Amino acid sequence: MVAVTLPGALQRLFPGAPRRVEVAAATVAEAIDGLDARWPGMRDRICDSTPAIRRHINVFVDGERAALDTPLRPASALIVLTAISGG
Repeated sequence: MVAVTLPGALQRLFPGAPRRVEVAAATVAEAIDGLDARWPGMRDRICDSTPAIRRHINVFVDGERAALDTPLRPASALIVLTAISGG
């Protein structure tokens, strides 16, 4: 199982989504698919249509920036962050 930490922005868009959830996945893409299976539409908020992780979203696996094809180990920590901007 992989521990996924979601940003508050996604929690607000998907009522009932916890801050931290566990999914069975071998890659980041599979983890996102697992999230989307529980909360339909979440994949579209994290990924664009190419498919790739959206520019304003950052995904980290065990502290390293990740892409959809990044492999996951059992007990990996996957963190989804939204970019912060302003001026």
